[in-house]
Amino acid sequence: MTKLSVNINKIATLRNSRGGNVPNLLKVAKDIENFGAEGITIHPRPDERHIRYQDAIDLKEIVTTEYNIEGNPIQKFIDLVLKTNPTQVTLVPDAVDALTSNAGWDTIKNESFLKEVISTFKNNGIRTSIFVDPVPSMVEGAAKVGADRIELYTESYAEDFAKNNLKGIKPFTDAAILANKLELGINAGHDLSLDNIKYFKENIPNLLEVSIGHALISESLYLGLENVVNMYLNKLK
Repeated sequence: MTKLSVNINKIATLRNSRGGNVPNLLKVAKDIENFGAEGITIHPRPDERHIRYQDAIDLKEIVTTEYNIEGNPIQKFIDLVLKTNPTQVTLVPDAVDALTSNAGWDTIKNESFLKEVISTFKNNGIRTSIFVDPVPSMVEGAAKVGADRIELYTESYAEDFAKNNLKGIKPFTDAAILANKLELGINAGHDLSLDNIKYFKENIPNLLEVSIGHALISESLYLGLENVVNMYLNKLK
């Protein structure tokens, strides 16, 4: 079964919009675990507009499932990850002012940098994943720099699926087959939803984990958080 890791950035966004501590991020994370999710994901950014760096430290004390921290490995981020020692770190090439993630790594151009960063994390016992587009050379580059896993950037798949273009899955299937040959674990995330997750899961061999935040929290406004978490779990079986 593919693991569901819930990205709770949007909960932090809602909290920060009014100040104070409502909704309580730590309680929501714990509730999501109790509802059956197998992981909690956060993506702190330098401006702390949603997840704060202190949140990452506080969550370490209460998350009992897999704890995944995503972000661009600037020094401040590296220091945070080493301090919190999560289950997994996912490296994402965000610009400082990026609204959301919009591209995978060029693992060839950034080979030496990624090797150094990944070595630092792996030497501290932290599993590493690299956010990549479904491009064979980028997957091969991820293996070359020593990553444990890739996270497939799925925005194009979601856009094609919404247009009933099921052929949009092919680059992702091909990338997954290559990753399996290279002994890379496979994660996925970005714009995955209740509508498109089942088809994606069915066509990605050995999909280990999906990280879902925006869609899951949005769907929960109508259907309820506990219900939506379990709907995802059923589709990922």
